Amino acid sequence: MADRFRVTLAQLNPIVGDLSGNAKLALEAWEQGRDAGADLVALPEMFITGYNAQDLVSKPAFHKAAIAEIAKLADACADGPALAIGGPWTEDGKLYNAYHVLKNGRTVSRALKHHLPNETVFDEVRIFDAGPLGGPYVVNGTRIGSPVCEDSWHEDVAETLEETGAEFLLIPNGSPYYRNKMDVRLNHMVARVVETGLPLIYLNMVGGQDDQVFDGGSFALNPGGSLAVRLPVFDSVVEHVDLIRTEDGWRIEDGQKAPQPDEWDQDYRVMVESLRDYLRKSGFSKVLLGLSGGVDSALVAAIAVDAIGSQNVRCVMLPSEYTSQESLDDAEAVAKALGVRYDYVPISESRAAVTNTLAPLFEGMEPGLTEENIQSRLRGLLLMALSNKFGEMLLTTGNKSEVAVGYATIYGDMNGGYNPIKDLYKTRVFETCRWRNDNHREWMMGPEGEIIRPSLIDKPPSAELREDQKDSDSLPDYPELDAILDILVDQDGSIADCVAAGFEQATAERVEHLLYISEYKRFQSAPGARLTPRAFWLDRRYPIVNRWRDRG
Repeated sequence: MADRFRVTLAQLNPIVGDLSGNAKLALEAWEQGRDAGADLVALPEMFITGYNAQDLVSKPAFHKAAIAEIAKLADACADGPALAIGGPWTEDGKLYNAYHVLKNGRTVSRALKHHLPNETVFDEVRIFDAGPLGGPYVVNGTRIGSPVCEDSWHEDVAETLEETGAEFLLIPNGSPYYRNKMDVRLNHMVARVVETGLPLIYLNMVGGQDDQVFDGGSFALNPGGSLAVRLPVFDSVVEHVDLIRTEDGWRIEDGQKAPQPDEWDQDYRVMVESLRDYLRKSGFSKVLLGLSGGVDSALVAAIAVDAIGSQNVRCVMLPSEYTSQESLDDAEAVAKALGVRYDYVPISESRAAVTNTLAPLFEGMEPGLTEENIQSRLRGLLLMALSNKFGEMLLTTGNKSEVAVGYATIYGDMNGGYNPIKDLYKTRVFETCRWRNDNHREWMMGPEGEIIRPSLIDKPPSAELREDQKDSDSLPDYPELDAILDILVDQDGSIADCVAAGFEQATAERVEHLLYISEYKRFQSAPGARLTPRAFWLDRRYPIVNRWRDRG
């Protein structure tokens, strides 16, 4: 009986729908494992299809093609280590989320996911059927249990595998990031190790898919919960992990233990990686955005440069007569610090033309919000024209505070294909700008040092659509607004909860009202990077038309 078992972990980045491309990644990882003498090469959950593929997996033509691709992989990997890969499986008219174990040119075993997540971004109950509780599979004489992702967050699957002879647990995952999620994962996996007494390997994927980023950070635990291995977060890695047979069973040898960055570092990287992968996977290589001289667009410009390089980013200033000299200077300073192309496109002439066109219809009416929004919509029109002409994806720049209360113009500054800061409250925007000025990492393509000058960060926010306008004219100050939104959105709390936290009831009711009446805007808004478990889109699904209000 062998005293050593090598698992090659392929923490990789699939593309949803790219079956042959994902199979190629799997084959390349298998070849690395073969050359390193691995017994088993493991890939994450639903790797062949990419994850989260949502209803695409339900399409018969698609899941049949994915299953056929796995059969081709089995044939290609016939001479060498076993290959374990996530993908769909159909049986008796049911569709499963399965983990396929390939050996000697065929599929020798499948673990079928039992617990189907049906909250936040997951809808697996409507897509898959629940598999039965099963036993371990055997590779080179060793019995391995593979709870599939959510199965590892529950006691029964791991305990059943231990009771039926599993010698260690290998858990394939498609687990997307939210702030501080790694601690949650570790706590659950330590519980499984303590309950079963088995070593555990947790394998996660990396990469962005729409709003979600899979953050990797795969790890291995020995009985008792001690950390033996931790792979880097966000990076594609193929790593060999060795288990040694002892008198007390298998134990995982200590390997690399990559450091865990703090939440500011990880949040920023999620925004960078989500944009980078969204562009790469959708076929874009360049972006543009309106650079207003404000903090939001400055941060989005920095994220874009860090994602794809300054040579691929165009920033456009579109001033009106209400644009201050300070904003002009701040925008130009950001563009120069980042080294991007900077275009200057005044909108006064276009605005006058629109105003004159509408004058007969608006005769006798006082100017107001309509005229302010014309400016924003003109900017959206011109930016989309540049996007169409030059093939550059337009980025939108609204933070979570603005997205929440609708402090944005639909078909205006909301125009765009992606929003990297959509799940970042305004107060965190300020701090993230300061963090980026003070920190630089090797995965950033932008320059080191101060790129957003403090005067820009510290000045009172303004949309500059009328004389002397400030955001605080229309909204509570951002620290108060964000704290109320945290209660209403992130904590799913009530007006009474806001009052208990020390806020005026009338203010909380006003914020709640703005939150609900802005649903139609969010429904039409660009996707953006998910940083929290209550991001706007799949995490929080509200009716567009809704007359209910909480009155404490």
